[in-house]
Amino acid sequence: MALIRLEESPRAPRSGFALFALGFRPFYLLASVFAALSVPLWALQFSGLLGHAYLAGPLWHAHEMLFGFTLAVIVGFLFTAGHNWTQLPTPSGWLLAALALLWVAGRVLVLTPFAVAAAVVNVVFPLAAAGALAVPFIRARNQRNYFFIGLLLLLAVAAGAIHLGQLGLVDATVLPGTQLALDVVLFILVVMGGRVIPMFTNNGVPGTQAARRPHLEKLALGSVLALGAVDLMGLSGWPAAAVAVLAGLAHAGRLALWQPWRTRRVPLVWVLHAAYAWIPVHLLLRAGAELGWVMPSLAVHALAVGAVGGLVIGMMTRTARGHTGRPLRADRYEVACYVAVLLAALVRVGLPLLNPAWTVPAVQASATLWSLGFGLYAVRYWPVLSRPRLDGRPG
Repeated sequence: MALIRLEESPRAPRSGFALFALGFRPFYLLASVFAALSVPLWALQFSGLLGHAYLAGPLWHAHEMLFGFTLAVIVGFLFTAGHNWTQLPTPSGWLLAALALLWVAGRVLVLTPFAVAAAVVNVVFPLAAAGALAVPFIRARNQRNYFFIGLLLLLAVAAGAIHLGQLGLVDATVLPGTQLALDVVLFILVVMGGRVIPMFTNNGVPGTQAARRPHLEKLALGSVLALGAVDLMGLSGWPAAAVAVLAGLAHAGRLALWQPWRTRRVPLVWVLHAAYAWIPVHLLLRAGAELGWVMPSLAVHALAVGAVGGLVIGMMTRTARGHTGRPLRADRYEVACYVAVLLAALVRVGLPLLNPAWTVPAVQASATLWSLGFGLYAVRYWPVLSRPRLDGRPG
């Protein structure tokens, strides 16, 4: 029991079921369990030790990392943040449970022969999430965050493009759904990173003066949008490389203004900086891949494992603690989660970059570390996510 018990006050509620009280609860738990199980299965498949799944090997892996793991965390975060932004209800209770069940159905159906059902469910889920988020946003006239509704709709379009291509109804090269989804996820990361990392840094590390410069902010966000436009136009080579380099330098400069070197004693903050550092790495590797200097998969995994994985594990611990009435302080188990996930990125990208012959053992080692990090989170946070808040407040 010592492994899974976080700080509890003598008055803490020790009974009751609160898994569907607010969006982060079921989706963080489902995402962490899925992350712990799906990547090792892919590593076995990649190594030739397991037969291919429904979506033809690498496509299944890409689809499930984007529309399984990552989308679950995005939806859980937006439902929770949306409640705070609007002071209006976001899905809870039976509606939240139904959305979680819809997500689970999508994970199961892609492993079956029922291709049309899998396609429909995986397109409907982001559409349903967008609709559920639109209700409080529009009622509160929260125009600043309307674009999140649009991004969820774009993810539905990306999922549709993937499945239409897989069903042979369109040319998959004309509608590059995977790249569109990656571009949308990257934009979500840079928007939310810019909003919360400087704030968390200044609040959590005394004496730090993490800053934002308006011109640099516009360049950082605009260059990512420009890269997405380049991808939609099907451009490659030097044009894409030039935009990626500009974006990479802008985000490196953005991170430097946040003073990451001052955060080393506060794990709940340094994990966000370490994860965000993978964004300029991803962009520079993307430029190298466009010029044929490195394997494209290295750029993809710098984003997917380093940036997405690191920011997700950092935000899932912080928001789960904050929204369940616990101290905003990471303990040794949470630090172990951070280290495991960030090492998974370093191994997955660094070893093949040094020597392509090390790719298979790098995938296996990275999958083990990733599974360890998110598996530990799932075990440790199950009682946290499924029980009422310690302070008795709703949510």
